[in-house]
Amino acid sequence: MRTHRIAGAAVAAALLAGTALAPSALAAPPATTATATATATATATATATAQSAVPFTSATAARTADGGHTLSWASPATSVSVTAVTSPDATTGIPVGTAPGTGSLTVPAGTLPESGRWYFRLVPDGGSPLVVADRSLGLESARNFRDIGGYRTTDGRWVRSGLVYRSGKLNSLTDAEQQRLVSQHLTLDVDLRNAMERHDDPDRLPAGVAYQVADVVSLSHGVRFHDSALMTLAQAVAAGLFSGSSDLGQSIGYPFMVNFVGGDYAFHDLVTAVATNTSGATVFHCSAGKDRTGWGTAVLLTLLGVPRATVEADFLASNQYTGNPEAVELSWLRAAFDEADHLYGDFDTYVREGLKLDAATVEALRAKLLTS
Repeated sequence: MRTHRIAGAAVAAALLAGTALAPSALAAPPATTATATATATATATATATAQSAVPFTSATAARTADGGHTLSWASPATSVSVTAVTSPDATTGIPVGTAPGTGSLTVPAGTLPESGRWYFRLVPDGGSPLVVADRSLGLESARNFRDIGGYRTTDGRWVRSGLVYRSGKLNSLTDAEQQRLVSQHLTLDVDLRNAMERHDDPDRLPAGVAYQVADVVSLSHGVRFHDSALMTLAQAVAAGLFSGSSDLGQSIGYPFMVNFVGGDYAFHDLVTAVATNTSGATVFHCSAGKDRTGWGTAVLLTLLGVPRATVEADFLASNQYTGNPEAVELSWLRAAFDEADHLYGDFDTYVREGLKLDAATVEALRAKLLTS
């Protein structure tokens, strides 16, 4: 792929993405065609297994305003027994009821004692159990802090809850909020912000949580783009105007996260960090937890096989969690996916040739985060 080195005018265009470019040290290994073939073979095998093992076609858990929970699910089972547990890996806890194979259950406020987070183990009378939880940890200082798990994939598997979280900046965590993260076994924080943001609002983390920078707009690898930055700028502005975007800076920023070489290194490091963190849960974040974090989440969920419609719904959920109904627009996310298709032909090639993620890393990610 032809890589363009550009001068001052194009650098200014990139800066319109809504963030300031700043350095960070990152690295990425090469990918191979053979590893891509191995990925496809392993995925096909896992798909056949998953489709016969998982009875749930949908399942959600939501915390109510008074502290209770509402659960709903759909499956071909005759009945589903529900147990509240304090860890996604726990098999015993507090039984809260039984309902039909396709049904719902309300857990009134006060039914369960205080806990950092309640998970609900859905056990069908035939097939594999599924664990669900409200996505939010209820952190007032980081309202967009939420679980990326609990989504069903196209092959019938589910993304595990309690292992990977997305968030906005973590500079104001209270002692109680830090303790809640400790209770969820958080061990790694990946920061997608630039140097100025990190300096002005450094993360406040519990002791023992490792910290890693994956600066999306780093200049460590030069000011380089895969395609003409001026052409990308012009196309992004035109697309933003056509879609009626309320923020042309964001309409420009999303395709640049794919076109800018520094972004490749950052998102490569993010996926690798999530895949290789075997000691506990990972959180990744930018400032608001919706743009750089939004694209990072879209990359992770798409790699895991989550349908595009679900990926888009998770992206738009920032409008709810931030309390700003105009925090994000779907056209922005689609512009990033369109740029990946434009530069590489499809998303899988973007992963291999742009992010330079090898099959072993992708399979490690899937093995860790998918349940059958």
